[in-house]
Amino acid sequence: MEPAIILPLAILIFVLVTVGKGVRQVPQGNKWVVQRLGKYHCSLNPGLNFLVPYIDSIAYKVTTKDIVLNIPSQEVITRDNAVIMTNAVAYINIVSPEKAVYGVEDYELAIQTLVQTSLRSIIGEMSLDDALSSRDHIKAKLKTAISNDIADWGITLKTVEIQDINPSGTMQKAMEEQAAAERARRATVTRADGEKEAAILQAEGKLEASRREAEAQVVLAEASQKSITLVTEAIGDRETPLVYLLGEKYIASLQSLSDSDNSKFVVFPADIPAAIKGLMGR
Repeated sequence: MEPAIILPLAILIFVLVTVGKGVRQVPQGNKWVVQRLGKYHCSLNPGLNFLVPYIDSIAYKVTTKDIVLNIPSQEVITRDNAVIMTNAVAYINIVSPEKAVYGVEDYELAIQTLVQTSLRSIIGEMSLDDALSSRDHIKAKLKTAISNDIADWGITLKTVEIQDINPSGTMQKAMEEQAAAERARRATVTRADGEKEAAILQAEGKLEASRREAEAQVVLAEASQKSITLVTEAIGDRETPLVYLLGEKYIASLQSLSDSDNSKFVVFPADIPAAIKGLMGR
């Protein structure tokens, strides 16, 4: 190749490279951090941008879209010494790329560590029951605790969500045993209360039956007394009506005795009036 061709070709290549270094197109959803001679110079917004070739350079390419950070699961000890497993997810947005890249070595790792530390501190002040039932409270305190810290890095915390708060395996087993024991205790108490109530009702039933029976005996005794009085007044010194009534009862008793399957012989006295008088002691 002739020197007359090489020189223009080299100049053309140099111009193209220079233009390529001086003209940059930033895609939407990104910001590029520019350094001039090793020092921060500016941040390029989406669109067409112009740089000073060979002096300015693109140091970092940072997304301005929301970033989802998964916070690894960790063991946390509550105020009542219960061990629970918890993890979270944080949604962040970088509003100042230069602060994010120059203010901290690795902002994602820093935020993950900060969330884990704050989560341990918040749950450590709560009891197990409160920790398991107060996700919204934990979320609010966690967001307040880390928002100011990451604001210094040019990062906004959009929201943070608690994914799981579960007792550890050993704690779950202990809670299941405690729940089973509590259910057994309640069943025993319920059964004992039922037996007690049944015994009380049975005793009250027996007492009421005895009272009614005693009242019935009193009524029967009073009725017998009245009947005897009436018979005595009606008979007076006459024996014939009394002999007749006793004889009628005697015959009815003998008839009942004769109808029994166990009866073999029935003996009738020859002189019923004399027998009745003998019963009367006359």
